[in-house]
Amino acid sequence: MLKVAAVAGLAFLHLPILLIFLYAFTTEERTYQFPPPGLTLKWFGVAWERPDIWPPLYLSLKVAAISTALALVLGTLAAAAMARARFFGRDSISLLVILPIALPGIITGMSLRSAFAIADIPFSTLTIVLGHATFCVVIVYNNAVARFRRLGGSMLEASADLGANGFQTFRFVILPNLGSALLAGGMLAFALSFDEVIVTTFTAGQQSTLPIWMLNELVRPRQRPVTNVVAIVVFAATFVPILIAYTLTRGGADTAGGGK
Repeated sequence: MLKVAAVAGLAFLHLPILLIFLYAFTTEERTYQFPPPGLTLKWFGVAWERPDIWPPLYLSLKVAAISTALALVLGTLAAAAMARARFFGRDSISLLVILPIALPGIITGMSLRSAFAIADIPFSTLTIVLGHATFCVVIVYNNAVARFRRLGGSMLEASADLGANGFQTFRFVILPNLGSALLAGGMLAFALSFDEVIVTTFTAGQQSTLPIWMLNELVRPRQRPVTNVVAIVVFAATFVPILIAYTLTRGGADTAGGGK
């Protein structure tokens, strides 16, 4: 019965995704007739020729790349401070770091919109990046701080005893052990930023990322399979980085020097 319940739960989670894939190939333009009356590849060509798809796609890629870069820098620095230093209020600051991803997206979006209005910052790509960076930093931080805590302190002491300065220790000891965690965190952050909707709605102004474009297209009956084709692109852009991140962090317990 446990196996049956597990299969039923997985089917409930993933069947809607399979339906999106199926209706990207239907010959019907407006309705979701089941089973589809026929299958065709024409909607991929139609989506390729739609000029209104490319600007949101480029904006989503740009925002995700910049947000991920900011998260890698800020998240790694925060993780290093939390894992290697002891100071008053450390646990409280750690809670504040992870709070943005624990809060509902609508709360984060509303607070950011209010802050931008008070600071008189016009809505632009910068405001979208700042909004996405609030939760991307948390993703990188969680990966990096876990790896820092598994990294044996004796390795850093041995590096210093052998005459390495701080930069050399980071370059030849810390970074090789931290690299896969940072790469995995960056990929997860990129995937989350690429398909973010709620925070983007409050911080984008008149701009439209690809998920926002899809949301607007869902209320229009014209060429619905095109939206499903774009959904496949979004699925690939998020699933592939998550799969790679899972592969990279699967052996995280075997960090060199941990426990020696």
